[in-house]
Amino acid sequence: MERKFEIIGEALNQLDKSQAELAARIPHLPQIVAFRNQLIHGYARVDHDTVWDVIEHSLPALQAVVNELLQELGQD
Repeated sequence: MERKFEIIGEALNQLDKSQAELAARIPHLPQIVAFRNQLIHGYARVDHDTVWDVIEHSLPALQAVVNELLQELGQD
């Protein structure tokens, strides 16, 4: 799952660089990218409870926003 968060964070980081206006519609984007950086660069030991908390509480909201944006763009 951590690898999937790394991919999500990198994709959003690239979106922010290429389409900042669209990326700005994604809540907590800087925190998502920072979480990716922590996971990939191992700034500190990965706290598995934090990862699980993100899975349970933050990921569903992110998925809903991304799905809404994809529908608007005709990419669902």
